[in-house]
Amino acid sequence: MSKEKLTPKQKAFAEEYVKNGGNGTEAARKAGYKSPRVQSAQNLTKPAVLNYIAELQATIDKANGRDIATLADIQAFRARVMKGEEKDAFGMDAALTDRLKAANDLEKALKIKEAQEEQKRREEEARNAAEYHTDLDSIADTFHPVIRDIRQKKHREYVFRGGRGSTKSSCATMIPYELMLNNPDIHCLVLRQVANTLRDSVYAQFQWSCDEQSKNPMFIRENWDFKLSPLEITYKPTGQKIYFRGADDPGKIKSIKVPFGHMGILIFEELDQFGGEEPVRKIEQSAIRGGDDAWIFKMFNPPISKNNWANVYADKPKESMLVHSSTYLDVPPGWLGKPFIEEAEHLKKVNPDAYDHEYGGLPIGIGTEIFKFLEIRTITDEEIARQERIYQGQDWGWDPDPKAFVRCSYSHATETIMLLDEMGGTCIRTRDMAQRIKDKGYDDYEVRCGADEQEHINDYRDAGLMARQAEVGPGSVKRTFEWLQCRKIVIDPARTPMAHKEFTNYEHDVDKNGQPIDGYPDHDNHYIDAVRYATSPLSMRRGESA
Repeated sequence: MSKEKLTPKQKAFAEEYVKNGGNGTEAARKAGYKSPRVQSAQNLTKPAVLNYIAELQATIDKANGRDIATLADIQAFRARVMKGEEKDAFGMDAALTDRLKAANDLEKALKIKEAQEEQKRREEEARNAAEYHTDLDSIADTFHPVIRDIRQKKHREYVFRGGRGSTKSSCATMIPYELMLNNPDIHCLVLRQVANTLRDSVYAQFQWSCDEQSKNPMFIRENWDFKLSPLEITYKPTGQKIYFRGADDPGKIKSIKVPFGHMGILIFEELDQFGGEEPVRKIEQSAIRGGDDAWIFKMFNPPISKNNWANVYADKPKESMLVHSSTYLDVPPGWLGKPFIEEAEHLKKVNPDAYDHEYGGLPIGIGTEIFKFLEIRTITDEEIARQERIYQGQDWGWDPDPKAFVRCSYSHATETIMLLDEMGGTCIRTRDMAQRIKDKGYDDYEVRCGADEQEHINDYRDAGLMARQAEVGPGSVKRTFEWLQCRKIVIDPARTPMAHKEFTNYEHDVDKNGQPIDGYPDHDNHYIDAVRYATSPLSMRRGESA
């Protein structure tokens, strides 16, 4: 009798369950569980427990000569009882309640037995099925050599890097279905750095890939069960699992215990968002254990910094690793749609560097600089006279932080910000700053101000300036910075020397290993903040996020 993978409590539960005729809560209580009802429900979903129950019942049935009774026999007996066609030895009905209960109990056990036999049949059918191949018409041609490499087991690790629309994630979420169908003892673990980003990203991508696979007549969509709590996909014929976890909770990764076989597929989505090569390596060592075959897939859009650890990692592949690069140009245009193509081509015209990074997947930066698209040159009076829409911003300060005012323009057609003038300094009273602005004639447009000091905004209004709070909200600092990073910024050092100094020197802080730290340093950025406030009506507009 098989007791494989059963704990002592699970074994006791199964034996009590058969002994009492199918009362799971009572069986769990006698087996020593603290939450009998919950543990009973959980145990009755576990294949090892159900197999043991079915084997015990089969042994008992054979010993008692009941092995010839079928579910149909029991149901027929119950029907006769309900119709009054069954009597006891004295022709009375009273004792039939006990017999009916026995039939009910036996029926429960036989249902489990038949369900397990059906599961075994489906599992055997799945294991003996012909080798499954994903329909390559669903995957861009650029990935076809990689698919063949995976099938031939030439490498253990596959790194997909590329810009927007490169379909790298589509490929990396299609192939696990093929691998699991052809290797019925393996399971899959999908990871992102933050767990709460899984459902709307890579989990949804797996749902799409499953639907896409179903276009192949050999793929049965109904065999894959998708759960939201926890995020999990199960291949019903074999019980194979696709798990989804966040690296921000390592305990949930270590706690995964596959029901059989081993974890054979590991997927890192948005590789660059993980903490570095070392934490990724530790996850691999923890997850990939047992078995002879394993595949690791890593996908990411190359960060702008060439020194980002993910870029460095992909540029120096080890022998067991294949790196593949792709762009939207490798994908049939019809897959992406006309609006996507037009947006990419527009960016290519107005900002080639941004295009190379976002769509070409190229790390065009040198490391820590934040603003990549600065154009430092002379701005003529004639150019300034042609600017049609002016934006103005004010960052508050006193000492040592200065007050900082910036006047700029923005061209929607070319996505270009031009810094026209600045003024500021330390220990300047608000009323004096307002007068300087008016003396320049800059009371012709509104001034968007830092929202943290409403009394200064009121002082500006009393002085006759159209002062308003900058557009703020949850995530507005990140959003306004990212919006500026995606635009070309023209700066004339003679006109705006302080802004020139801040924009050209503004860099990410670095950790002890010299790696850039995510986020935006809150120092030496007063004129930058003035520009953020000035353009916040644009950057915070719906649909304008970077």
